[in-house]
Amino acid sequence: MSKQENKENKKFSIWDLPDVPMGQLPPHLQLQRTRVVCKADAPIHTDTVLYSGAYASMGIDNSLHLDSFRSNFKVEVIRLTKDDMEFDMIGIDAAIANAFRRILISELPTMAIEKVLIANNTSLIQDEVLSHRLGLIPINADPRLFEYLSANDTPNEKNTIVFKLHVHCKPGEPRCTVYSEELKWLPNGSEFIKESEKVDTKPSTYTSFSCSQNSLQNFSSNPISPTEDKIIIAKLGPGQEIELEAHAVKGMGKTHAKWSPVATAWYRMLPEVVLLEEVEDEIAEELKKKCPVKVFDIEDIGKGKKRATVARPRACTLCRECIRGGEEWEKRVALRRVKDHFIFTIESTGAMPPEVLFTEAVKILEDKCERVITELS
Repeated sequence: MSKQENKENKKFSIWDLPDVPMGQLPPHLQLQRTRVVCKADAPIHTDTVLYSGAYASMGIDNSLHLDSFRSNFKVEVIRLTKDDMEFDMIGIDAAIANAFRRILISELPTMAIEKVLIANNTSLIQDEVLSHRLGLIPINADPRLFEYLSANDTPNEKNTIVFKLHVHCKPGEPRCTVYSEELKWLPNGSEFIKESEKVDTKPSTYTSFSCSQNSLQNFSSNPISPTEDKIIIAKLGPGQEIELEAHAVKGMGKTHAKWSPVATAWYRMLPEVVLLEEVEDEIAEELKKKCPVKVFDIEDIGKGKKRATVARPRACTLCRECIRGGEEWEKRVALRRVKDHFIFTIESTGAMPPEVLFTEAVKILEDKCERVITELS
C-alpha cells in the first residue's frame, strides 16, 4: 500500500459520519430495504428483509402490522379492456403478488373440451391431434354455473357442455378451412347413440340431461360458444369429412393447461429512474438516443441550454442501455425497482373478464388463509 493511500485511510473516521436520529434508517439502508438497484452487470439488494428485529439496534420495528398493511395497501387500475387488465398493487410483498399469479394460472376453474367422440375423420389430422386442438379452444361459459364431473358421475346439464362438429368438403370443390365457429352447441345433450350388446334395450346417448340447458335462465339469453369464431381447427381436401361430438367439463389449469383462464398473468416491480446529476446539452441528447423505449426527454432551460428529464419511467424495461458505456454513465443515471409496488397484467383467454378473474383469485387466496387459520387454531 502506498504512503498516499495510508494517509487517505487515516483521514477517515467513523465519528465524521452524520448522526442518524433513532427510529430512522440511514439513507443507504433505506435504499437497500425498499429498492432493487440495477447495475450494468446485475441487480443488487434483491432480497426482502422480513426479520422483525433486523433494525432493532436503530429503534426500527421491522415486523408486519395489520393496521399499517391496511393503510398502505392499494390497488389502482391502469388499463381495463375486454381481454386484458393492467393494475398496480402497492404495499405488498413479492410472495403475495406471486401467489396471485400462480392462482390465476393454475387454480381458477374454467370449462374446456375433455372428451371427443369421433364418428368420422378422413382429414389429414390424426384423431389424437384433432382432440388436442379442440381442447385448447376457450369456451365462453361461466364455470361458476357448473359442477365438477367426477369419474362416478353421469354427464348431465349441470356438469357437461356438448358441442357438435360436422363438416364435409365436397368432391371437386377447393380445400376448405374448418373454424371454431363450426362447433355447434347442443343444449339438449349428446345426439350420438351408445352401442349396446343387448338388442331389446332402449337406445341411450352419452349424456343424461333432465332438461335443456337452453331453458336455464343463465343460458337463454347468452348461448354457449367458443370465445373466438376464427380459430383454425383443420383444413379439409375434396371428399374429406369430420363428424364428432365434443364434451366440455369443468377443470383447473394445474390439471391441464387447457383449463387455464389466462393467456398469461405476470407482474414486474415499478421502475424508478433517477438522474444523479444534471445531464445537459450533447450528453442529454446522447442519453435520449440510448433509450429504446423513450424514457427520457429533453427540456429547454433557456440561454440555448437543454437538459435531460425522466419523462416516462414506467416504460423502462431494464435494458440498461442508459448506464452502459463506462462508469461515467452509472454516475449520471440510477435504475431502481420499488420492492413493494408491482405492475400486474392479466390477459384473459376470453372465458371470463380479467377483472372477474382477479376477484375470484382473491377469494381463493382468502379461502386458503382461512383453512390455515382453522388448522392452526
